[in-house]
Amino acid sequence: MRLDKYLKVARIIKRRTIAREACDKGLVVINGKTAKAGSEVAVGDRLTLAISQPPLEVEVLQVTEHVKKEDADSLYRLIKE
Repeated sequence: MRLDKYLKVARIIKRRTIAREACDKGLVVINGKTAKAGSEVAVGDRLTLAISQPPLEVEVLQVTEHVKKEDADSLYRLIKE
């Protein structure tokens, strides 16, 4: 799944366009490498989002196309806030 879509489905970022902009600005890192919006996300990847201070770090637990709002937080595990 594309990174920008994953961030939206997991509700880490509310809109896909905002997720794409964050990726274009270099604010999203996958496993230590700056990621583009079209980068593939897989189970076990570590995402670091520098959209807040301190940066948000999460581990991907599931990748799915659709999920209910109340189950969105089951797609990732918060490592560091």
